[in-house]
Amino acid sequence: MNNIARIQEALIRRGLDAILLTDEKNQRYAAGFPFTDGAVLVGRDKAWLLTDSRYIEAAEKAAGGCCAVQMFDREHSLNDLLRGALRECGAEKVAAEDEKMSHARWSAAEKALGLTLLPAGGLMGELRASKNEEEIACMIRAQRISEKALEEVLPLIRPGMTEKEVMAELVYHMLRNGSEGNSFDPIVVTGANTSMPHGVPGDTVIREGDFVTMDFGSLSGGYCSDMTRTVAVGYATEEMRRVYEIVLEAQLAGIAAARSGIPGKVIDLAAREVIEKAGYGPYFGHGFGHSLGLDIHEPPMAGPRGEAPMAVNDVCSAEPGIYLPGKFGVRIEDVMIIRPEGAEVITKAPKTELIVLGGR
Repeated sequence: MNNIARIQEALIRRGLDAILLTDEKNQRYAAGFPFTDGAVLVGRDKAWLLTDSRYIEAAEKAAGGCCAVQMFDREHSLNDLLRGALRECGAEKVAAEDEKMSHARWSAAEKALGLTLLPAGGLMGELRASKNEEEIACMIRAQRISEKALEEVLPLIRPGMTEKEVMAELVYHMLRNGSEGNSFDPIVVTGANTSMPHGVPGDTVIREGDFVTMDFGSLSGGYCSDMTRTVAVGYATEEMRRVYEIVLEAQLAGIAAARSGIPGKVIDLAAREVIEKAGYGPYFGHGFGHSLGLDIHEPPMAGPRGEAPMAVNDVCSAEPGIYLPGKFGVRIEDVMIIRPEGAEVITKAPKTELIVLGGR
């Protein structure tokens, strides 16, 4: 999978001659090769993937059809190859990833290349936001891997297990079912720790009557999945069940509001109003969702400040929550694809009723 043509079209629209990509995910998006440790230069008519001896053979196989693949070494540095490529394409207006490069690296690149770099201004983020069907297929595969892992791990969860032990089981089962790795460090928390949206798994032991919240994701073709399920162990109190039902109602309201052309803040508000009406407004602090793809967090966002309209084939999480400090928290997360007529939810794991493991 490569997107050289899409990038070249964007260069022409913006009046740019070339763009220098140093971010690993942007390089993968451009050339379809995951391990460059070098650079990708995309000109209007030609593109170059520049890497070293560790990756040259794999790079030629993976990206040779879309890029001129060149190896830098002691005799021909990366900057030498970049200068040669820039001369070949006659590029004068060259953009770089102002959102990714440090000031020091930006300055060093300008000095080495002998030109003034122009800020890409979110060009890559805009391109990556709207997924093609091949990208969506990768994300669906990653989601199915995560769901299979959850299905296999739920019967293993019992009182006496620690958060870290459940996390380890999730990671093992995702890898066993075909994941290329974790799309982020999994969150597994139990008991009062579930009130922390990004709690870190530790040695806290699961007890009867506890919630367990699991937020995790797989990788397929480099693309992320992301899901959260909150389950109870042994039994759930009436309050626990009520909060779960409110969160589910809020999530469904946000999903129902989502479609192309709608700003992210409108989606967020649809969910937030449900939680506020139920009296839990102060306990939903984060946004409704975020886009994802090669990175687990990408623009646009479906939060209170999400001004940008959702575009067709944007991929966005749907993850409202209620977090009661010192007591418990609930989050339910799916991933949806934004379509003109509404949202297509690609997550299939059960959620319509609170799952109570091994109890009543």
